[in-house]
Amino acid sequence: MESMNIHEAKTHFSKLVERAEAGEEVVIARNGKPVAKLVPFGPAVKPRKLGGWEGKVTISPDFDDDEELIRLFEGEESWWPDNG
Repeated sequence: MESMNIHEAKTHFSKLVERAEAGEEVVIARNGKPVAKLVPFGPAVKPRKLGGWEGKVTISPDFDDDEELIRLFEGEESWWPDNG
């Protein structure tokens, strides 16, 4: 990725756009510090559709009936064996 200062970028802007169209990325700097990046324009990313697992996964009605498991999950007792 090439970096160039703002003055140079203004002077060669149309060539930089051509390079971006070809897939390159160019960093534009002010006083040697990067401030912007010229990148190729791509199609917008589609947002993810929620509910992709709907109707495909079921939860057993008794999945949360195990009282020992609930106590362990809630931290009421240690699951680590006591080595005494």
